[in-house]
Amino acid sequence: MTIPVLSDPFGRRIEYLRLSVTDRCDLRCSYCMPEDFKGFEEPADWLTFDEVERLLGAFARLGLQRVRMTGGEPLLRRHLPELARRITALPNINDLSLSTNATQLDKHSVALKAAGVSRINVSLDSLKPERIKAITGRDALPDILNGLAHANAAGFSPIKINMVAMKGTNDDEIDDMVAYCIDQGFTLRLIETMPIGDTGRNTAYLDLQPVKARLAEKFDLIEASFHGAGPARYLATPDGAFSVGFITPISQHFCETCNRVRLSVDGTLYLCLGQDDKFEFRPLLRGGITDSELEDAIRLALTHKPERHEFREQPHKILRFMSMTGG
Repeated sequence: MTIPVLSDPFGRRIEYLRLSVTDRCDLRCSYCMPEDFKGFEEPADWLTFDEVERLLGAFARLGLQRVRMTGGEPLLRRHLPELARRITALPNINDLSLSTNATQLDKHSVALKAAGVSRINVSLDSLKPERIKAITGRDALPDILNGLAHANAAGFSPIKINMVAMKGTNDDEIDDMVAYCIDQGFTLRLIETMPIGDTGRNTAYLDLQPVKARLAEKFDLIEASFHGAGPARYLATPDGAFSVGFITPISQHFCETCNRVRLSVDGTLYLCLGQDDKFEFRPLLRGGITDSELEDAIRLALTHKPERHEFREQPHKILRFMSMTGG
């Protein structure tokens, strides 16, 4: 069976959607959400599971293949395994993954795995309890490590650790995180901070290009022959047992290969993290739109996807916080 191709005005195939199932979170990471933030979407404005299933089904008929559930913290959305089962049952969707802070994973790992979630990414910016508390606003490290242990026991593979690299905050811990991931059998991904909202702009940026060169020499890493579904560029050990990815939207952007869009919990489709282009689906879903009209709306939305972000040229452009966009 030939899978349809959904593309943007620049010929990029759009086959990956990041689905925010909630804008709530039980942590307040300094680069993501202000500690006193209260501007959450009202639950009545969240897309229901039926609406999510219908919209993603339309995307899938047009060529969507990969979905990642994000937040906020997605595990705060009640009955998430039920939604996972619905998504994996959609024709053409062949990959469902989850991004989480892991504080709730001990309760949900087994159910999520049974529902069809194949891979997880866990945010972990430090291995030091006092630093995790300073970054997240909570003494969360024991809960995160416990969640990781349960995910490992449930059989998730690969488990990827997302470490936002921040100059003067945790950049002295990168080597320790590499060693930890090698020991645990995890994949590490280092991420440059982005100027999204005041929280992102107030976080000290670290250029990962020198870090990449240094890690390659210290840990005997080579350019990996594989590519993931996302933007990370990987180094790996010669035997392939360990890999580290570098997500570098500032020092080496990857806009020319962007294959994704982001759907927020209220049904807003964001076409680019670094631009304001968006399309509202909730009014259409609640206004009696037909399936054919919904597919036409998706095609129209994709015509608004910009060529690239402007993080360097206009670092103060994006006012929304990362938690509002969805992962």
